[in-house]
Amino acid sequence: MNMDNGAYHIPVLLGEAIDALQIDPNGVYADVTYGGGGHSAEILKRLTGGKLLAFDQDPAARANVAKDPRFVFVPQNFRYLRSSLLLYRVKQIDGLLADLGVSSHQFDEGTRGFSIRSEAPLDMRMNPNQGQSAREILNSWPKEELAALFKEYGEVERAGLLASRIDEERQAGHMETTGDLLRVLHKLAPPRKELKYFAQVFQALRIQVNDEMGALKDVLEQAAEVLKPGGRLVVISYHSLEDRLVKNFMRSGSFSGEVRKDFFGNTLRPFKPLQSKPISPSEEEITRNPRSRSAKMRIAIKLP
Repeated sequence: MNMDNGAYHIPVLLGEAIDALQIDPNGVYADVTYGGGGHSAEILKRLTGGKLLAFDQDPAARANVAKDPRFVFVPQNFRYLRSSLLLYRVKQIDGLLADLGVSSHQFDEGTRGFSIRSEAPLDMRMNPNQGQSAREILNSWPKEELAALFKEYGEVERAGLLASRIDEERQAGHMETTGDLLRVLHKLAPPRKELKYFAQVFQALRIQVNDEMGALKDVLEQAAEVLKPGGRLVVISYHSLEDRLVKNFMRSGSFSGEVRKDFFGNTLRPFKPLQSKPISPSEEEITRNPRSRSAKMRIAIKLP
């Protein structure tokens, strides 16, 4: 199978991400969001005696795995970075790339509940064999907790009203598919902002279902442990919640952005960010791949 599988996922900021890694031909790298393998394929082109470990919890990603002695596929959520590296006898790496969010394949497949364009069971699990589905959350959580979820992870307006309407529908047994949810959303969406509203609600559910913010915190903290001094951390995010976490951690070593100092007043942080503002896709890339529009890439170097 060709790793650079455009039908599965078009890699975002491909050239910029590879440049940011500053690849050593004999280095060890981790692509913790393998997907269709587009970024990994470019990393492998630049390795001679090095190694690439690619993580993906979605069983569908296995179909894109290439046979290459320098390549190791790790069928795990990236929050298990450190333990997975130890399993393959890797103590430190030279670079880590994370392209967060949902792949084009997961959106387009239409059967797992990620897309607002397809009638499907309310699942949204990136690993369909683990965790609580969106349907289970929508049908079991108290409406106050649903409202908090939509507000925090989707920045949804009138989140309390939405939760109440969902509560009414689930009591009638009408909250099983994306179509059931969208029928509720259509009645509440602000005029001319319907698609944005739908996307916000689906995003909030997907983040909760997959514990995306918890997993991101885990992998960032572990990256600080496994990257060699001078190693590169490259993260592409797609919404402000992710980007804020990445920015704060790269700048301060904490997720709140609070700078910690030792007894002598020296700043305690594992990374040095390489730019004050994130890198965004060019207009040409956005035209070619509209889903890249919201992407923001940040780069940091591991400090000694």
